[in-house]
Amino acid sequence: MAKILVVDDDSTFCLMLKTYLTKQGHQVNEAFSFDEASRLIRANKYDVVLSDYRLPEKSGLDVLVEAKRKLQSTVVILMTGYADIRLAVNAIKQGAYDYVTKPINPDEILAAINNALASSDSQSKQTETSTQTDGFNFIKGDSDYSQQVNKYISIVAPTNLSVIIHGDSGTGKEYIARQIHRESKRANKPFVAIDCGALPKELAASEFFGHIKGSFTGAISDKVGQFEVANGGTLFLDEIGNLPYDVQVNLLRAIQERKIKRIGSSKEIPVDVRIIVATNENLLDMVNRGTFREDLYHRLNEFAIRVAPLHERKSDLLIFARTFLDQANRELSKTINGFSSDVMDILMNYSWPGNLRELKNVIRRAVLLEQGSMISLVSLPSEIIRKENHTSTDFKKPEVENLKDMKEKAEYELIMATLEKVRYNKSKAAELLDIDRKTLYNKMKQYGIPY
Repeated sequence: MAKILVVDDDSTFCLMLKTYLTKQGHQVNEAFSFDEASRLIRANKYDVVLSDYRLPEKSGLDVLVEAKRKLQSTVVILMTGYADIRLAVNAIKQGAYDYVTKPINPDEILAAINNALASSDSQSKQTETSTQTDGFNFIKGDSDYSQQVNKYISIVAPTNLSVIIHGDSGTGKEYIARQIHRESKRANKPFVAIDCGALPKELAASEFFGHIKGSFTGAISDKVGQFEVANGGTLFLDEIGNLPYDVQVNLLRAIQERKIKRIGSSKEIPVDVRIIVATNENLLDMVNRGTFREDLYHRLNEFAIRVAPLHERKSDLLIFARTFLDQANRELSKTINGFSSDVMDILMNYSWPGNLRELKNVIRRAVLLEQGSMISLVSLPSEIIRKENHTSTDFKKPEVENLKDMKEKAEYELIMATLEKVRYNKSKAAELLDIDRKTLYNKMKQYGIPY
């Protein structure tokens, strides 16, 4: 049983979700505003916080900060409309575990909570060995780019070189870091991951190096730092660019001297740790702006790997999609066999701003909703289908130049609105538009609407 806080200004939705999660055995509180959520967070210890991104006064990002300030281990899942995906991706960079899209399916929420709790439990142990099974599965693409990345991993893994992994949020940087660890001589030692973006400045040094009881207000007992936990293994620092400047000094010293001191202690503790960092920032630009230490940058930049966004490696998309489909089938006890051809066209042409994380979420949601044997358009969110979010030029929305074009534009928009309303059920759409299915298909073909 988990203790869960649901934050949404829609009281009916809150009640629905609270009732559902309570029936699943969880203890649930609800809050209809940021102020109410903040009060409850300060007064309780929550395992999971489910928050709408858009709140009347503030946002789900503010709820995230408040929850992490109270208890770093609290899992925060954002509920968002597809229009807010880029904002949600930014929130994940700052420490959110995941996001789910509206309209919310309760079973999808439950699956996200279960995954989050399992992940949180795994992280609390802070170790990973080659014999442990934590659900990690590195997916090797077959594009030229992916082959090059795999080659880099094989080359650098057996060494002790520090590695910087560059890439947008959701591209799989931690997966690459874990694979480097697994192919290294340290594979039977701990792999410890720290999200630097979620670390409060005042607690960063304690998280890295530990502290002794009474060394500062709130230090009620001795704490072992993550350098000690990772001793002999790999320490992965995600979003290293968010690390406070003064903490960077201490980090550099620990890496160079291979010794650390717990806060409040004079005793030096030797550590043997391999450092891998990830960032979606240009660290060299940060060095030039004076926000990232140059000496730390050069110490970390012994080997660099760039992870391309998904829209730059579309030839790998089918492999990823198939893998995520298999995972979702197992997770949700479904037997979906694959994707229809029109769905594959959509997946290949969509821009994927959330990269692999967004692809995985879309497929998991589609598997949950699909009633047939193949993923069909009806199971995809409308945002994925809308042409303005695609990189392809296949969609031919007419430009208005004359009366004929104006008529075509209105016709196009009416068809799109109707299709979205009935979730691409062509029979229902044709009925509402008072045309036959053949005419609808001809119109869709004319305007480049996938069918």
